Amino acid sequence: MRKISLVTSAVLLSTTFAIADSNTLKEAFANGTTSGDVSAFYQRQSNKNNPTEGYSSGSAGLNYETDAFYGFSASLGARANHKFTQKNKDVIDADGVEGDYKRAYQNSAVINVAALKYTHDDFFVSLGRQEIDLEWLGDYNEAVVAGITAIPDTTIVVGYTDRQAEIGIDVVEDFHEVSKKGAYVLDVKNSSIENVELNPYFYSVPDISKFYGVKVSYDNDMFGATAHYAKSNENSRNLDGFGNRVEDGDILNFEGRFNVAGVALAAGYIKTDKKGTGSMSAYGDNISPFEDADGHNIYGEDAKTYYGLVGYEIVGIELEAVYGQTKYDDAGTKAKEAELNLSVGYNFTEELSANIMYVKYNDKSAANDDYNKVLASVSYSF
Repeated sequence: MRKISLVTSAVLLSTTFAIADSNTLKEAFANGTTSGDVSAFYQRQSNKNNPTEGYSSGSAGLNYETDAFYGFSASLGARANHKFTQKNKDVIDADGVEGDYKRAYQNSAVINVAALKYTHDDFFVSLGRQEIDLEWLGDYNEAVVAGITAIPDTTIVVGYTDRQAEIGIDVVEDFHEVSKKGAYVLDVKNSSIENVELNPYFYSVPDISKFYGVKVSYDNDMFGATAHYAKSNENSRNLDGFGNRVEDGDILNFEGRFNVAGVALAAGYIKTDKKGTGSMSAYGDNISPFEDADGHNIYGEDAKTYYGLVGYEIVGIELEAVYGQTKYDDAGTKAKEAELNLSVGYNFTEELSANIMYVKYNDKSAANDDYNKVLASVSYSF
């Protein structure tokens, strides 16, 4: 399922201590907060050219954060999962991993949060395993992140990450090296103009790539719009899996949003360079509106994507439909793909929720890798 950030950068940066710090270390632990979830997940994918895949699993996450003691706090979290069923355990991927379940869950249990944070009125610094949600950096990272809010209407994030893993109710990766020298990020958000957010940023992955961009968003109660451009400068030593140099790339995204009589509407256009987007989407992304398309060709060479979204809530049931088409360059041949996402969500209580999604992917390239997929989850959060 699409990555859902439980702790976004905005939440991290808005975290302040409304009450005084605990007076002793013992109080800090006693006054700490616990959160987590118990979830069940199901996925089944019917492939046109390959065997049907699918599995069901149970997952539990538990997180604890101490209260502040002289501005310092610590957090620790873990996630464990268990296989209930598996449709096709004989499927072997390119890395020799057997079974569709094992490809999704590389670990039965993992410590995904282990961080120490210092918070002041005008800044914070967090060190360790933590969740990050920036434009081109996501998931859980072994990182040091500093957020500065001393400038009015401005948030500055400076960070370094060394290892990364995608972890959730539907996937558990091993923490792996981002690069031999890690990755650096500078992200600035300014909202000094009413309803407008200006977000310039810069990333550096030594010996691999540097990329930078700017995102401008406007939102009021009825209307919103986004313009976003990013460009990469690839290192000459950055080679793809075939030994070829990864070329410089860029990406452009325009999106308009409307809210009319409770109906959420959005339409957008995404265009990449003739050589693609370089290494930009390797560490996380927030442009793709689809469940699966970011794993296909939306960030590929000479890709042009048109998409639309409709969302509505009725009697507590959240309905959403997303559809888009991408035309792209497939080894010198023009190709096209399309994806449809239909989702339904319902909160039985504040703690108990259920979601179901249908994905239809249509591939008009020579591979013709069409498939239909159903994903469902039930979660109890506390």
